[in-house]
Amino acid sequence: MATPLMPKATAVWLLDNTTLTFKQIADFCELHELEIQAIADGEVAANIVGLDPIKNEQLTKEQITACEEDRKKALVLIEKADTPSAAKRTKGARYTPMSKRTNKPDAIAWLLKHHEELSDTQICKLVGTTKNTIEAIRNKTYKSMMTVKPINPVTLGLCKEVDLQIMLTIQSEKAEKAKK
Repeated sequence: MATPLMPKATAVWLLDNTTLTFKQIADFCELHELEIQAIADGEVAANIVGLDPIKNEQLTKEQITACEEDRKKALVLIEKADTPSAAKRTKGARYTPMSKRTNKPDAIAWLLKHHEELSDTQICKLVGTTKNTIEAIRNKTYKSMMTVKPINPVTLGLCKEVDLQIMLTIQSEKAEKAKK
């Protein structure tokens, strides 16, 4: 079970605004029952402002009311499909670790050698580089051209095989449309 956002602050709010048992709150917030009792006594979390789980869409008012009426019922966190962890990343630059940044010219050289049909923009998206770098490698004017060895970007971990295949498919579809 996933924990609520800021469990102690959520526990403070539930203690102040509901008649739930310490056990129900402890189970929901994944804290110990004695810690919930200490929060209620003011010994722990005295300066923590309560966080409303209803406003954060982690619980519903109906669920809290049902649990207040039946002491054996447990609160269940509402899982949202659009949370940042579940959302698929589609735009923006992705982070490349320092250890892999030096491999980008090798990946570009491999793509230029084996898939010359790919556009510079597609190579930029796959490897995470600039058009100037691609052009410099293509013209062999890159500053460290002597150390560049063509290596598959999938092997280097700079892109996924699926992404490369998608780019190749897009490019072949463009070429077919251009022939018609």
